[in-house]
Parts: sequence; C-alpha cells; structure tokens
Amino acid sequence: MPKIISANLNGIRSASSKGFFTWLAKQDADFVCVQELKAQAPDMTPEFLNPGGYHGHFHYAEKKGYSGTGVYSKIEPDRVVIGFGSPEFDAEGRYVRCDFGKLTVISVYCPSGSSGPERQEAKFRFMDLFMVHLQQLHAEGREIVICGDWNIAHKEIDLKNWKGNKKNSGFLPEEREWMTRLFDEVGYVDVHRGLDPREEQYTWWSNRGQAYAKNVGWRIDYHVATPGIAAKATTVAVYKEEKFSDHAPLTIEYDAL
Repeated sequence: MPKIISANLNGIRSASSKGFFTWLAKQDADFVCVQELKAQAPDMTPEFLNPGGYHGHFHYAEKKGYSGTGVYSKIEPDRVVIGFGSPEFDAEGRYVRCDFGKLTVISVYCPSGSSGPERQEAKFRFMDLFMVHLQQLHAEGREIVICGDWNIAHKEIDLKNWKGNKKNSGFLPEEREWMTRLFDEVGYVDVHRGLDPREEQYTWWSNRGQAYAKNVGWRIDYHVATPGIAAKATTVAVYKEEKFSDHAPLTIEYDAL
C-alpha cells in the first residue's frame, strides 16, 4: 500500500527547525514530494538529502532562496527527470519526476501570481506549457501521481472566502477553468476530493491575521493522478497538529498497483 505525502516546506531549513523531519521519520511513507526548498545544493545537509535512509532527488532554482522541489523515496527510482522542458520555468526548480516500475511520482511547484501582474502573466505561460506536458504524460499510459502546490483553488468549496477572491490570483476564472479541463478533459483525478468531499479541507493559510487559528484557508496542494491509481486511494489526511510551514502536509494512501 503506497503511502504518498506532499508537503510545501516554505524553506527546508525552516521546516527542519520546526520538526518536519522528526515527524516524517514516524510516517513510514513510501514517497514524499516536497516543494519550496528555498535552498541550493550547497545548503543541503545529509539529513535534507537522505533523511532516514530515503533516496532524495531535487530540482534547485537558479535564484538563491527560491522555489525548489524534491522527491524522497524508500527505493531508488528507475529513472529521474529534472524539469519538464521549459527553459524559463526549469530555471525556477519546479519539477522532479521519478519512475518506479509502472508508477511515476512527480513533485511540482506551480508559480504563484499573487505578487503582481508580471508574475500572473508568468503563471499563465506556465499553465499553457504545463498543460501540454500533462497531456503528453497522460498519453504515456503509466500510472502517475503528481503531488504539489498548484497555487489554484479549484472550486468555491476549496477556499474560505471565495466571494472576495474571485479577482485574485489562485481563484481567477481562467485558473479554475484550467483545473476543470485537467480533470474533465485530459482525464486526471483530484484524489483528495474523490475521498473527502467535506468543506474546510484546506492546506494553506495566509500568515496575515489569525487565518490559521480561524481556519481561513485555501486548498491548493493536491495529489493529481491517473484514474487507475486514483481509484486505489483509500485514506486522506491533512496534518495540522504541528505547523512546519504555512502549508500542511497532505497524505494519501493507495492500495498496491
């Protein structure tokens, strides 16, 4: 039964100091996808590279203290792909693919457009390029789980203050339609929602005000999977007992392929 965790760390050094790796050691996860390392290769300690004997593979951003993704696995991958073939966004360290037999596990960190119009335009460019890549991935015929921070809340149920955010990055009509196309046309599955249709299942909270304490959040971290493995998902959990980051780890267990 593969157990897969997705966690935006908002800085691997910060998350480590808050107990992330101590928590991870107790989880017995098969695969762990991490985002927003905010670190370069020289910053990575042995614990960051191979915690508890995990094999780690990483995509670092060229810009210091920015972005970065990784996949930890109990077994060594058959194949590792760093980046998805876009010079602009591969420079930002947003994608790690690892193949294990007939299963592919991917860690992705999609851009945020919240800092201004220029970054929103970059986000739209990423979405266009990444959609083509996701279609090509799906056509490979493998079982795929893409974990990460997609920086889009898909539906009204996926954020607390949806009425006030309809013109804000992360809940724009174009972004939401892109997610709908991903699920309804391309054929991927939002695994979390398939298992748990309840309200207030958020994974990210603003650091402003009392957003975390009041659970005024957004669900922007996903397991996006092909239908075969998605149908084998059995349990989902958002871990909030400890706060390692402004995101909460999202854990889903799957029956064996």
